[in-house]
Amino acid sequence: MSVVLLGVNHHTAPVALRERLSLSGCALRTALEELRATEVAVEAVLLSTCNRLEFYATLNPKAPQDCLVAALSALYLLPEDELRPHLYIKTDTEVTQHLLRVACGLESMILGEDQILGQVGLALQEAQTAGSVGPTLSRLFAQATQAGKRARTETEISRYTTSVSHAGAQLVLQTRQPGQNRVLIVGVGEMATLAAQSLSSHPELELAVINRTLIHAEDLAKKLSARALSWCQLDEALAWADAVICATGAPHTVIYHSEVAAAQKAREGRVLTLVDLAVPRDIEETVGHLELVTYHDIDALQQVIDANFELRRAAIPGVEEIIAQEATRFTEWLQTRDVTPVIKDLRDWAQGLAQSEVEKALSRLPHADEATQRAIEILAHSLVNRLMHEPTLRLRSNAIEGNGVNYADTVRDVFGLEAARCPFAEKK
Repeated sequence: MSVVLLGVNHHTAPVALRERLSLSGCALRTALEELRATEVAVEAVLLSTCNRLEFYATLNPKAPQDCLVAALSALYLLPEDELRPHLYIKTDTEVTQHLLRVACGLESMILGEDQILGQVGLALQEAQTAGSVGPTLSRLFAQATQAGKRARTETEISRYTTSVSHAGAQLVLQTRQPGQNRVLIVGVGEMATLAAQSLSSHPELELAVINRTLIHAEDLAKKLSARALSWCQLDEALAWADAVICATGAPHTVIYHSEVAAAQKAREGRVLTLVDLAVPRDIEETVGHLELVTYHDIDALQQVIDANFELRRAAIPGVEEIIAQEATRFTEWLQTRDVTPVIKDLRDWAQGLAQSEVEKALSRLPHADEATQRAIEILAHSLVNRLMHEPTLRLRSNAIEGNGVNYADTVRDVFGLEAARCPFAEKK
């Protein structure tokens, strides 16, 4: 049964189209049910994120591949000629390689990002809830999740931050001295919020948020279990803080050299770390000349991020090796599925013979105690396992090499299995 992938992502489609294709929650499950109802796909999983929409399916043998495109087009009420130019279509081993690369973060906008691994797992859960997934795609997505976890634990693909906000937070954590636990967040925009959220996972830190609009500072502070300060308290806040992360949307300086200098007089010799994430810069550059003040702007952080990105890139060969290993495991599993029914029939046949011989032996030993009877049964079971080991290995080996059907028929003939029980009989 062929495995097919239809997809669009940030490389092939503009954000306007990706927005139209985005699905989540009940809408995603309904879409899966509708796709299954077309009977084009036997199994279906939709992976929907802000950067991609990917439709994974095992194709009904009677349905041509173009039917999947038509089904996707009908689902979104989108003309095929509008959708096709942005689609990539992959089949079989290409699908396996692609999904494993996605789960490992090699296809993400930010190399090695962690979020996609959870999204791959969620896509499988949604398909299971919708009843649209079977053994093939369940195994494929499980293999992809395994690859993604291995990539993140066995390589450095996601160990170095490539986020300016996170880099700023990490800088504060790495440079603070013992007892310096007070961090002031200036601004409530996306960058400031991300930095604050990163720091909020460290319970030893005491956070405060300051913003020109107090109610906005209070909203963010509530989410972080932090203090909210009004802008008129800036001087007091600078004297209080051990570190400041500044990221407002102001078109001009908001913290001046004179304000920091005045605050230093009240700090009793404590070092102050200032991290400016804004463009244009929020903090007057000359504060770096003040005694006991360290100042870092976004250019300094960008150098760290660039270096981190190169470290992530260096991990790619190791991730690709993991992908190759997990892809091989999935391919072997897929190939050996063809001979699984024959293996079961063979073992059932052997177990039947063994049970018959056990019953004959026990009939000749009418006075055998329970322990003796149990020993005979265990012996028979052990012999079946040992005798079936080699035929089972050969069946699986031949399946991996592409000769599973012919070898299964040979096994059936050698062991006298009934043709009606062998799923390959009509393929001869």
